[in-house]
Amino acid sequence: MAMDLASTTFRGYRRENGRAGVRNHVIVLPVDDLSNAACEAVANNIKGAMAIPHPYGRLQFGADLDLHFRTLIGTGANPNVAAVVVIGIEDGWTQRVVEGIAETGKPVTGYGIELHGDHETILRASKTAREYVQWASELVREEAPLADLWVSTKCGESDTTSGCGANPTVGDAFDKLYRHGTTLVFGETTEITGGEHLVAERCRTPEIRERFMYMFDRYQELVERHKTSDLSESQPTKGNIAGGLTTIEEKALGNIQKIGRECMIDGVLDKAETPDGSGLWFMDSSSAAAEMVTLCAAAGFVVHFFPTGQGNIIGNPILPNIKICANPRTVRTMSEHVDVDVSGLLRREMTPDEAGDALLDMMLRTANGRLTAAEALGHREFVLTRLYESA
Repeated sequence: MAMDLASTTFRGYRRENGRAGVRNHVIVLPVDDLSNAACEAVANNIKGAMAIPHPYGRLQFGADLDLHFRTLIGTGANPNVAAVVVIGIEDGWTQRVVEGIAETGKPVTGYGIELHGDHETILRASKTAREYVQWASELVREEAPLADLWVSTKCGESDTTSGCGANPTVGDAFDKLYRHGTTLVFGETTEITGGEHLVAERCRTPEIRERFMYMFDRYQELVERHKTSDLSESQPTKGNIAGGLTTIEEKALGNIQKIGRECMIDGVLDKAETPDGSGLWFMDSSSAAAEMVTLCAAAGFVVHFFPTGQGNIIGNPILPNIKICANPRTVRTMSEHVDVDVSGLLRREMTPDEAGDALLDMMLRTANGRLTAAEALGHREFVLTRLYESA
């Protein structure tokens, strides 16, 4: 019997700005690479606080710096985060991140290391983190409508079973969610090469189509400017080729299956931008798994669908990744990484409708608190997207 989503709800954490999260993290967020050690020390002191280290944040400028701040602020603002401690080497950039997160209304405090040193900073930040963790521990889940659940998708380590099974499963689920007013996003700009006209045809208005083609052409120009002779070993990857995908066009046609048959593209986002309405959005993004999932988290999405063929093991600190796989060999050899086994599609033991419902069932279980395989295994990949070199 097909799943009835008309009255479906989930139990989430209602945040100060009205958004609903499915996790309740207290994070310790470094503004720059120099502050990683202090953040990790705070998380070591306070059980229940989670540090999110990264290697950037010094001498960036222009659009690259804007993206850096947008990603960090968006990460702290994500509804899966209850409260944030921000640590940076300098007060100015630290407060910029704090002020951006504070616009959500959630608790956030920043600490600059200069003129204080690590010891004093770690002591003060640990006290704040402890207060936040205890405060967050008393927050309770509330019933929320399905339309409040923001869902992103990106695939990784694709093979022939991706385009035939796992990706269409996401497409079926997206079609069903789209009918009920949810907010959805997909991207991977280079991985729709050769199928971009199919995506353009799905844009709801000429203006949205023009914006999409601008993003696609901008990325293509970047690739053309920097590639040597072709995208060999990048698109498709060695893993894709081993899985039977020999051209980027084959990969693209499988990738596009994730947006289903009914969804229209209702808007286009730049990297880490937050949508301002429901529907399906396209986000310009790298096709690197951890980079795009990080951007989705920064854009405010709270559950992620991650179809894989050869077996990608990625996770994220704050955005639960639900792994879907249709490859029976991968399901057998990497079962601890698979949340939804849809290998029955290729054996004709499962219909596309049943596969989509199985994914939606796992989505709701995850939204209600079930840990994904990546979460249980401790995968917290957090990779910032860089546009160019620092000064």
